[in-house]
Amino acid sequence: MEMKKRISLELRNKTPSEVAELVVDNCRSSDGEIEGLTDEFKELEFLSMVNVGLTSLAKLPSLPKLRKLELSDNNISGALEALAEKCPNLTYLNLSGNKIKELSTLEALQNLKNLKSLDLFNCEITTLDDYRDSIFELLPQVTYLDGFDAEDNEAPDSEAEDDDDDEEEEEAAGQLGQYDDEDDEEEEDEEGSEGGEVGLSYLMKEDIQDEEDDDDYVEEEEEEEEAAGVKGEKRKRDAEDEGEDDDDDEDDD
Repeated sequence: MEMKKRISLELRNKTPSEVAELVVDNCRSSDGEIEGLTDEFKELEFLSMVNVGLTSLAKLPSLPKLRKLELSDNNISGALEALAEKCPNLTYLNLSGNKIKELSTLEALQNLKNLKSLDLFNCEITTLDDYRDSIFELLPQVTYLDGFDAEDNEAPDSEAEDDDDDEEEEEAAGQLGQYDDEDDEEEEDEEGSEGGEVGLSYLMKEDIQDEEDDDDYVEEEEEEEEAAGVKGEKRKRDAEDEGEDDDDDEDDD
């Protein structure tokens, strides 16, 4: 299948500006040039053109957000200046299985300031003496060459890195949520404390009022008892007076 037609199919009813990843591996470039890829793919971050018969990158469009570029198993032998000019933010470049022979061919990559990983497996340049040391010296921004750093430490898997980033974001979100919960609990404690004070004050006032009411009730009872006692005493006196009057009447008789 021709590259232009393959790109059209890979859009899947999207506009070029909506595409972040594009894979057109194993299609055919009729003249060894890039076809069907335009400046409209401005949001593209990952592009894979493995084994498509490329011999030149001269028609590479401007892809300012491109970070990863797969170009393995093609026939590219040089003219890599287009990469720095059109894809200035590349962090990963795979040129394995191409016809790169000379160290000088890679000098154009010095302008890719963000390039961290470079693969040159199965390129003739890998047979040069001190190949790895020479590449790290020529391209000091590169951390991993053919999957290993200058100390022969293997590069971390890109998917694992993404997972780590996700876990860090989740932990940060979890800590933020925990802080929010603690703040809510503190607010509830403060509200509960204030409510407790108010409730306690209310109860104390109620108790005081009850005591006052009881005192008033006792005083009223005492007053009533006193009044009743006075009345009883008066009745007793009246009865005695009546008795005395009766005695006087009998004596007169």
